[in-house]
Amino acid sequence: MLETIDDAWCAAGTRFAVASVVRTWSSSPKRPGAAMAVSVPGGVAGSVSGGCVEGGV
Repeated sequence: MLETIDDAWCAAGTRFAVASVVRTWSSSPKRPGAAMAVSVPGGVAGSVSGGCVEGGV
């Protein structure tokens, strides 16, 4: 997943965090290992759900 982060984030020194799915139960659109990165300015790369959880991350 980290390969998909815009190289500009690293080159510019932009701070970011990575959220990963570590466990699921019942019906889940993403499996463990799915990840998304969120930069301090609000950029997003990747996904941890079908769209309903990203806003909470």
